[in-house]
Amino acid sequence: MPGFSGLRTWWAGRPPAAGAAVMASGIVSVGLQLTGSETMSLVFLSLACLAWVTLAADFAVRLVRQRPRWLAEAKSPGALTAVAATAVLGTRISQLGRQTLAEAALALAVLLWPVLLLLVVRHWERRMPGAVFLCCVATQGLAVLAAALAAAETTAWLAHAALVLFWLGLVLYCLALARFDPRQVLEGAGDHWIAGGALAISALAGAKLLAADSARLYLWNDDDRGVLRNVTVALLALDLACCVVLLAAEVARPRLRFDVRRWSTVFPLGMTAAATLSVAAALDIGRLRTPGQALVWLAVAAWLAVAAGAVLAARAALVRAR
Repeated sequence: MPGFSGLRTWWAGRPPAAGAAVMASGIVSVGLQLTGSETMSLVFLSLACLAWVTLAADFAVRLVRQRPRWLAEAKSPGALTAVAATAVLGTRISQLGRQTLAEAALALAVLLWPVLLLLVVRHWERRMPGAVFLCCVATQGLAVLAAALAAAETTAWLAHAALVLFWLGLVLYCLALARFDPRQVLEGAGDHWIAGGALAISALAGAKLLAADSARLYLWNDDDRGVLRNVTVALLALDLACCVVLLAAEVARPRLRFDVRRWSTVFPLGMTAAATLSVAAALDIGRLRTPGQALVWLAVAAWLAVAAGAVLAARAALVRAR
């Protein structure tokens, strides 16, 4: 069938960075849950799960049947969306109280993380697009999920492991920043927004670590908590400033044509919303809640716009195949 052939050709050309669609859907679901929009949150979670299963199956098929292609794609920064997407999905599942399933997601993400991180970092170039920050996003995604599970299950060692990942993620951010091509701010096709998304997920990890502490666990002393609090607030402030700069660049240099990397624009918006709301709750900063809620709906609008572009792109592929 010509239509099916065109769709298959379109799917076969999908880059690894398409995993950002799961990241975007998952974090929008998290943000909606934090605002109390449970029904809409579950809709986005269902879409994220469907996309994750589809991409995971394709990941496995390529690993078994197309090993050279799998290895080539595993060296690109976009490959780390497999880790980040699994961690984000696991975090939302943990919010549902399904801790065993969230643990399975963490275990899978931890297995993928060192393999893909090593392959990606070893093939960094001198000047990289925004996807270079996925090394930080994937690492902080593990920290967020581990901290969420530590709080849910009152498990100290998970919280301490999450803290190590948190600091490692910040180191990786600095290393990625040294490789990032600043021209991408004006020329990037969407993944340049990950520069802000990496700061946002780092702030979210800090908020989760602070929230995981309790009288029963006593994870951090006053000095530790003070440092973690200050770093978390600084990360959120940097993220918000970065988003303002990126938004101004989009206005100055509009890039309206659809690109799959636009999912990497939705993800930072949703992550910034989730981070703002989580920091507001963890540090009892009420004035952050209103902008956090506004950012959630901005992320929903961006998701809908990019999803519409994806549908039109798939339709165009079918038309060309006729």
